[in-house]
Amino acid sequence: MLDLKKLVVALIYVIATIGSLSAQIQVIDIWNGKVPGAIQSDEFKQHVDTTKGWIDKHDITTPDLYFYPAPKEKANGTAVVICPGGGYAGLAIRHEGLLVAQWFNSFGVTAFVLTYRQPDDAIMKNKSIAPMQDGQRAMRIVRRHAKEWGINPDKIGIMGFSAGGHVASTISTHYNEKVYDPEDSTSARPDFSLLIYPVISMDSTITHWGSRVNLLGNNPTPEQVKHFSNELQVNAQTPPAFLVQSMDDNVVPVRNSIDYALALKNYKIPCELHVYQSGGHGYGMAPGGSTQSTWPEACRKWMEASGFLNRK
Repeated sequence: MLDLKKLVVALIYVIATIGSLSAQIQVIDIWNGKVPGAIQSDEFKQHVDTTKGWIDKHDITTPDLYFYPAPKEKANGTAVVICPGGGYAGLAIRHEGLLVAQWFNSFGVTAFVLTYRQPDDAIMKNKSIAPMQDGQRAMRIVRRHAKEWGINPDKIGIMGFSAGGHVASTISTHYNEKVYDPEDSTSARPDFSLLIYPVISMDSTITHWGSRVNLLGNNPTPEQVKHFSNELQVNAQTPPAFLVQSMDDNVVPVRNSIDYALALKNYKIPCELHVYQSGGHGYGMAPGGSTQSTWPEACRKWMEASGFLNRK
């Protein structure tokens, strides 16, 4: 039986140009072995195939934060919690997690990759809130340790790809929802969100069905659908957002990003939306390729213009 943490750390070593980052990585068990609402199940085994950088849902029973501190000479005090995608069935840990953390570090941003739990009735009393619990907990841990880790507590963002975008937009709109008993009053509110070809809505006309079924089951109530349709949960306190999606995305309809951006606009919340002609879905940092390959630089520029890259 292989250990998940050892395998993910081993994967880091094979990423080209990772350099000295691998020596700095810390792995944080966010619940310290006391996962809320957990059910023990023998169906979930710690066996991971990392040949394609994918973590199967059955490998995640104790969610972790993989901590990539920014190089001291570049650090600007900003941090981002990254939620890889995978349709709430697994995590695309390499191209939507580890490589993204490396990119953030290159311009002074501390990064955390969150291996959030994938919804499953076999190991959860309420699977619909498990990713939200992990996301809130991750945000509170980073903010609580901000001074210790050289982070500005007012410059902590959350990022999500695909279904990870649903986690990130859920934390951005449900950060005050009490889904577990926090040990103190530390806020789980992100200061900004970065949503890359995100699942936002559970509305049957625009959702990604795999994510919806995995999170809410085959027959969710109308109240559940509305509650987890994050474009409907935006309010005046929702953080600013940067969104990316392609017109030809045949996995997650582009309406997810558009509707969320319009909801932010209605509340006069700063938002930038990039809709590319092509690219499809799941391109991560989009090396090479068509115009969607410009999104990382556009994101960096947005963060800079928004004041998140100013030192401390």
